[in-house]
Amino acid sequence: MNVLVGLVGSDESLKTLRQTIDRTREVGDDLTVAIVEKPESKRSQEEMRTKAAELLSEGDVEAETVTLEGDPGSALVDYAEQGEFDQLVIGGGTLSPMGKIQLGPITEFVLLNAPTTVKLVR
Repeated sequence: MNVLVGLVGSDESLKTLRQTIDRTREVGDDLTVAIVEKPESKRSQEEMRTKAAELLSEGDVEAETVTLEGDPGSALVDYAEQGEFDQLVIGGGTLSPMGKIQLGPITEFVLLNAPTTVKLVR
């Protein structure tokens, strides 16, 4: 399976990458890591690129890493449309006090507009 994982600089993104690396190692997926720009993120794109490289190396997984500019949701969807990906993996979603999932604007945009199956890691 050809998998694209989107990272935005959050702790959720790192958790998503770790889980995706574990799955990739188990089943042999082809992995592409897309680091998108989100100015209010905890980490810069360069910090995320470095952290992703560390996690991939620790997991003994090879992956292409790309940096995407512009609106994060649109950039991920556009990149997914250009490639032949079977799945787009993103992190996101928090639980409301009532126990319902709440999606952020990037996650919601990707879920509604991606041309491929989207896996949401919470």
